[in-house]
Amino acid sequence: MSGWEFLAVAFGIAYVLLAAKESLWTWFFAFFGTLIYTLLFWEGALVSSSVLNFYYMIMAVYGFILWRGGKEEKPLTITTYTLSQHSQVIIGGLIGSVVLGYLSDTYLDANHAYLDAFVMTFSVIATWMLANKILENWLYWMVVDSAGTYLYFKSEYYATVVLFTLYVVLAFWGYYSWRKEYRAN
Repeated sequence: MSGWEFLAVAFGIAYVLLAAKESLWTWFFAFFGTLIYTLLFWEGALVSSSVLNFYYMIMAVYGFILWRGGKEEKPLTITTYTLSQHSQVIIGGLIGSVVLGYLSDTYLDANHAYLDAFVMTFSVIATWMLANKILENWLYWMVVDSAGTYLYFKSEYYATVVLFTLYVVLAFWGYYSWRKEYRAN
């Protein structure tokens, strides 16, 4: 464990707490925390996790723009997906995970390639849903963060294990907070 990992963990905690409160500051912490993780995971040969964190940096800018109101300067509101939409997302995510896992394992000699690919694929989906304020993003995060906890334990990123365990708990809080807001509107 390094000081950089601890700093990324602190930024990650701030990111989720602020996201649950729908604060624009969430995207600042998301950007810099994921910048650190991009470099750490690349160094640790978790290729999918490194690429995922690079994606998070891009999504931090995208999320900031959306939450600020975009060009129309109209704040984004929480919405929900239908069961059919979730089915399509899950099937597509599973197929993507298998393909990415195969490619990472075969061509990149990545560590824990299929689990890393699952975490990456569904994190991409959940991050997009979070940026677009889809209520169920928190449910996806509960599963993704649980899988990430195991992945990072196996990879010996112990401070990150603590972070991802906390993420699971915070995902419950985020879901109930957003659901309350959704029902109020």
